[in-house]
Amino acid sequence: MMRPFDDATRRNIAEACAAFRRLGDDDAPATLKRAAVAVALTASEGDDTALLLTLRASHLRAHRGQWALPGGRCDPGETPVDAALRELDEELGLRLNDADVLGTLDDYPTRSGYLITPVVVWAADSAAIRPNPDEVASVHRIALATIERDDAFDFTAIPESSRRVIRFHHQMSLIHAPTAALIYQFREVLAGRHTRVTDLEQPVFAWK
Repeated sequence: MMRPFDDATRRNIAEACAAFRRLGDDDAPATLKRAAVAVALTASEGDDTALLLTLRASHLRAHRGQWALPGGRCDPGETPVDAALRELDEELGLRLNDADVLGTLDDYPTRSGYLITPVVVWAADSAAIRPNPDEVASVHRIALATIERDDAFDFTAIPESSRRVIRFHHQMSLIHAPTAALIYQFREVLAGRHTRVTDLEQPVFAWK
């Protein structure tokens, strides 16, 4: 389904996020470090609404060359929303504020010791996107119609875990959790479903 990048789509997505009953993080282990990512919505090349996906720079110390939503660790005293907005500025040159935030999704605990809060934001000025080469190798616009396809995601088993590994099919790549899990939950929120993703597994290479 096409979702034009316009005020009506913004309202619809904001309403879907508001209707989503987000799980709290009261039961999360205190040892997990807080982090946040931005599900940043902008215009695709075909004027559909798209989310921004980055390919991490190959020289980074952690998770180099992997697909990711813009984001990172929360600074001391920083809220997840503040962290997501700061990381958008640092990685893509997008300076947004609280008025651009449409909602938040469930926190996702990672095998590498982080609790990630996804923050949905509306990035109206897509011309302002300037990837920071120190952190981002490339930035891609994924039309929402793409993540809503029936064949966009699949689930597979691995011998190291009883939990299913989720994979998002993007062009010739397979994108795994946590990124795939967060995008999948956002897809479900758009459809009005309260689907949980904390039980979806990451591949073993992402456990460190």
